[in-house]
Amino acid sequence: MQHVTAFSSPQTVPAAPAAVRKSGLWILDSWRDLVLYVCTPLVILPIFLLAQARWSAQDIYLFVAAFGAMGHHLPGMIRAYGDRALFQRFKWRFILAPIFLVVVCAAFSIWDLKGIVLVAFVWGVWHGMMQTYGFCRIYDAKVGSFAELTRRLDFALCGIWFATAVLLSPQRMTDTLETYYSAGGPFIPPALLRMAQQSLLAVALAVAGLFLANYVWSWTRGNRPSPVKLVLLVTSISFWWYCNNIVASVLVGIALFEVFHDVQYLSLVWIYNRKRVETDSAIGGFMRFVFRRSGSLMGLYVGLIFAYGALGYFKSSIGTESVKTILAGVVTASALLHFYYDGFIWKVREKSTRQSLGISGGGTADVSTKGFLPGWTLHGAKWVGVFVIPLGALWLGQTHTARTELDRVAMIAADLPTSARAHLNHATALQDTGRVDEAAESFSKALRLNPDSAKAHVSLATILIGKGELNDAHAHYEQALRMDPNNAEYHSGYAYLLEQLGQDDQAAAQCEAAVRLAPKSALAHYSYGAFLEKHGKLDEATAQYREAVRADPSLVDAQIDLGSALLEKGDFAGAKEHLQTASKLDPKLAQPHNYLGKIFMREGDISGAIAQFEEALRLHPDFPEAEENLRMAKTSDGGSLTLSPR
Repeated sequence: MQHVTAFSSPQTVPAAPAAVRKSGLWILDSWRDLVLYVCTPLVILPIFLLAQARWSAQDIYLFVAAFGAMGHHLPGMIRAYGDRALFQRFKWRFILAPIFLVVVCAAFSIWDLKGIVLVAFVWGVWHGMMQTYGFCRIYDAKVGSFAELTRRLDFALCGIWFATAVLLSPQRMTDTLETYYSAGGPFIPPALLRMAQQSLLAVALAVAGLFLANYVWSWTRGNRPSPVKLVLLVTSISFWWYCNNIVASVLVGIALFEVFHDVQYLSLVWIYNRKRVETDSAIGGFMRFVFRRSGSLMGLYVGLIFAYGALGYFKSSIGTESVKTILAGVVTASALLHFYYDGFIWKVREKSTRQSLGISGGGTADVSTKGFLPGWTLHGAKWVGVFVIPLGALWLGQTHTARTELDRVAMIAADLPTSARAHLNHATALQDTGRVDEAAESFSKALRLNPDSAKAHVSLATILIGKGELNDAHAHYEQALRMDPNNAEYHSGYAYLLEQLGQDDQAAAQCEAAVRLAPKSALAHYSYGAFLEKHGKLDEATAQYREAVRADPSLVDAQIDLGSALLEKGDFAGAKEHLQTASKLDPKLAQPHNYLGKIFMREGDISGAIAQFEEALRLHPDFPEAEENLRMAKTSDGGSLTLSPR
């Protein structure tokens, strides 16, 4: 094997001679290629429809993002560090890149700098596009099509249509602009964004026309590109467009294409690495052990992928916040390393790669090490251009730009006037800042764009309740529950509205539905408890408050109301425990101190009661009940007295 220095330009890894077999249309065979590479979306879609009937979009996304997105990084890592010739060839990249990326990603995660998320997103779209392009080159190579113009048009077609699908997607652009503006990016004028969208679509159509013209021309001249490639491009680009622009939930859309990407990648890497192990005796150790012809080892391969993906899946369950933050940085670094390594370890144009894919003819045995500049200089310049400069600019932007959440969502809504999510997010931020009239207008815009947004209906109903427009609010709640009948939070809110309308029996039924649908929801139990207490059912209310506290001990309102209910029932010790817990959870609240003062008065501890009432008034000077209780405590001789009513 030719020796190269650490920073030499890439050299092709020589493979052991292998018998050249006749190439055909397929990588494996027709049916396996159609299932694993070409028509995979037709297999995935029915599975996802069944999954959505059982799990939420969030659950599906979290599972796929961990075990699929992160888990599929592992096979490339195994090859990078298990193929000795490959490691020797790119030794310094494999040593320095992980250290650099883990440090940078962990630092950005610790300091909550969003630039790394945006860079990872752009690299991810590029990576997905390049995988489709790579399969195009494999299928063309299978039929001996190596024309330069065809290769360039394949690349242009994949790149322009992947970018266009994202830029024209209101859902994906809402998330992308949120990250961009959170990272301090300058405001993009709406007119400029719309011009970019229209221009990119026009260029995409023009490139598609050139691609088809070249395909027909090449076919008529006898230098025929692969027909399988044409089908692959149609299914891949159409599915990418479907996932970005048609699927209702952006999370489901991301998960759908991720599964397609993973199935293609994992199966091809298994085939490639198995071929390398069989034809290159220099490969040993763990890589040789895993990539052998064995059904059980294929199971081990999948198991290792799931085990590596578990790192991403369980990071949210780690209790220590600092460890969780660092682990989030490591997960991001894993993704960036995967994108980076795949950019140079699977090049189809190299002869060794072609041999391991069963492709005869074409390819280069070596890449020249001679050039005006050393190879490491060009490689470093690429890193500076696509990583260091963008990340540095975003870091400076975020640290030197003071933007509120309302500012960000307002810019996104201006940029994406047809995005229901953008207007919904803007309306929510307006509502949170007390600008309810503007919020109502934005919620109405969101509903005009997407009448099926249950969240927009409920949020608008909440505003209408505050304005006393109960009948209109009722109509919106009815709509929301028709769309999402299993949402416990919506049933609790509807119960409150029905109570305001005097429909107590229906309100009770909605409260019961909420706790039945979400038996572990603290808010559902708390709302039901408040309803029961208001209607004089103290024992039942106390039971619901206990369930709320059990589900979420940090729910302050539940701790306070449980304490006051126990006080009314004469359980002073239990009441004191929950009220003191509430005071610790939120030291700025005055009500727990007022209730504690009542307990001390009934226990005969006048000085303790006075201290509690004074603390309540210090925290909330305009508190008539605490003021009256303090006056009575100071004039009391410790005998029986009647405290201010609850």
